[in-house]
Amino acid sequence: MSEKGKDPMEVWHTFLGEMEKGFNSFANQTMGSQEFSRSMGQMTSAGATASKAFSDAMEKYLTGMNMPSRSQMISFGERLQVIEGQLHEIKALLNRVHADVVAEQRGDAPKPPRTRQPPSATGGATGGGQT
Repeated sequence: MSEKGKDPMEVWHTFLGEMEKGFNSFANQTMGSQEFSRSMGQMTSAGATASKAFSDAMEKYLTGMNMPSRSQMISFGERLQVIEGQLHEIKALLNRVHADVVAEQRGDAPKPPRTRQPPSATGGATGGGQT
């Protein structure tokens, strides 16, 4: 008969649990040390320096190839958006002016309000003081 301690899955599960505990203990001990913190800071600094150097080299390369850099393309995009906004305003203004000209040509132009009243039916002027 098989005993409970001889089950291969249970043995494997126990082995993995113990291995995980050991690895976590080692990692916590290593990461808690001053040397680890210092080396991580140096690696982060080196990565940032390398990234900046690569960016500068790429910009010089693109300039040498007579091509715009990323920052120049962003600047172009922003300027283009401003120009498009101005064009939309001009187009709206032209549409309004065109509609007014077309309405005037058709005779649909808005007419000034009529403020004079026609003479009354008795033939006299309205509002006059004649008797």
